Amino acid sequence: MNKRSRRAAAREMTPELLALIADRFKTLAEPVRLQILNALRDQELTVGQLVERTALGQANVSKHLQLLHAQGFVTRRNEGLFVYYSVANDDVFRLCDLMCGQLSAELEARQGLLRTG
Repeated sequence: MNKRSRRAAAREMTPELLALIADRFKTLAEPVRLQILNALRDQELTVGQLVERTALGQANVSKHLQLLHAQGFVTRRNEGLFVYYSVANDDVFRLCDLMCGQLSAELEARQGLLRTG
């Protein structure tokens, strides 16, 4: 998609759509939720397993999983007495990888300024 196409697509976004997008970004703006998603990156886990991997409290993990599920970032399935959570779509990691690349580039630029300054 070229610049002109991207600008045209941005102009077509309705206020309602922008509000939905903002809500999704708000969900990702909490570091604990990113920590939970990262723990789920390679496998599905129960709340108890997430508590062990993140060192967060069970109530805290459950609260964040509820929001992540409501926003469509995670899915859940029941198996016996356990509920297993998994990432609904790996696109969230592409978004995180994009941001990590941007942050890395900014850090390198700042370090370059400090070395030359």
